[in-house]
Amino acid sequence: MTKPLEGIKIIDFTHVQAGPACTQLLAWFGANVIKVERPGSGDVTRNQLRDIPDADALYFTMLNSNKKSLTLDTKKAEGKEVLEKLIRESDVLVENFGPGALDRMGFSWERLNELNPKMIVASVKGFSDGHHYDDLKVYENVAQCAGGAASTTGFWDGPPTISAAALGDSNTGMHLAIGILTALLGRDKTGKGQKVAVSMQDSVLNLCRVKLRDQQRLERVGYLEEYPQYPHGEFSDVVPRGGNAGGGGQPGWVLKCKGWETDPNAYIYFTIQGHAWEPICKALGKPEWIDDPAYKTAEARQPHIFEIFKTIEAWLADKTKFEAVDILRKFDIPCAPVLTMKELANDPSLRASGTIVEVPHKKRGSYLTVGSPIKFSDMKPHVTASPLLGEHTDEVLVGLGYSQQEIFNLREIKAV
Repeated sequence: MTKPLEGIKIIDFTHVQAGPACTQLLAWFGANVIKVERPGSGDVTRNQLRDIPDADALYFTMLNSNKKSLTLDTKKAEGKEVLEKLIRESDVLVENFGPGALDRMGFSWERLNELNPKMIVASVKGFSDGHHYDDLKVYENVAQCAGGAASTTGFWDGPPTISAAALGDSNTGMHLAIGILTALLGRDKTGKGQKVAVSMQDSVLNLCRVKLRDQQRLERVGYLEEYPQYPHGEFSDVVPRGGNAGGGGQPGWVLKCKGWETDPNAYIYFTIQGHAWEPICKALGKPEWIDDPAYKTAEARQPHIFEIFKTIEAWLADKTKFEAVDILRKFDIPCAPVLTMKELANDPSLRASGTIVEVPHKKRGSYLTVGSPIKFSDMKPHVTASPLLGEHTDEVLVGLGYSQQEIFNLREIKAV
């Protein structure tokens, strides 16, 4: 099956997570992604948190599937020459170096544009150009703090909390992939390449837009009626942490199910939507609540919302999280079991849809990884193993016109 991005060649100068997540997504959709790595070591995640000695770590394999690996020493003149040839015939260069690193390599935007006026240069940054922190080194948790996520996550009587989801890294990579695809479409119209940049702070903030909404509401009226602090608690002048409350105006909470005493994940998330109040009452065996003035409206329920949740927990006490959801779904009540990574890894639905895939690897054997979260009617992305370090060096060099003798010479001087 022909994939939409076939024919697009991408130089992948990224490492760790944000950049590799971007280029992996594009590789799934058919782009020829050539990961340029330092000879002898490669991406730092190849040996980070290893579980099998002398095999690439899962951190690397799960972010670099469907790519090719070219080892290249760009500090050597011969390495720079190879890179110049690669730039001339590529469409996109993606990088997440520190500020000024490409310039110091001799590949400034001006030089890249001279080598290939159609080249799109895409960059992951910690902060946007001109930001007063633009010289800071940024990792996942730093981005979550700088982007507003940490200050609004956790419980009101505890510290700011980091999410386990990669809001700073993989989220930034997804935003950059959208930027690259947009620039490619723009190039079809103008014939010109351009620079594309996404900062980790901006990407986190983009996912926290409802909290920016709440900040403006708070400044106007002094309270936020959907937060647990209302109506009995107090609000300061900043958006508070709301624990497990729903962020969209629908009260929700994580509630205990059967077995919670020994299983830390024996919980469901239960949402009380206004239109679902009558079905909720019927499911709980509380038909008297339907027209009770103390419960009938969202405004009436909010002052004693936790009493309602306690009643729901009593109903859940003899039901596992899966049994509870199977009952509640019949009443069209928004809810979900709190699923562990083990449960997700073994979920047959996720395996069937390609969201979780098992991939054979030359050194690891098979391993689990995520597949494309984006589903298409006419295409099912096929996930292949991440490349071994330098696995495709000869293939790439031959494609650039190098002879076997020239490749041997490059190896002798350790330029590749």
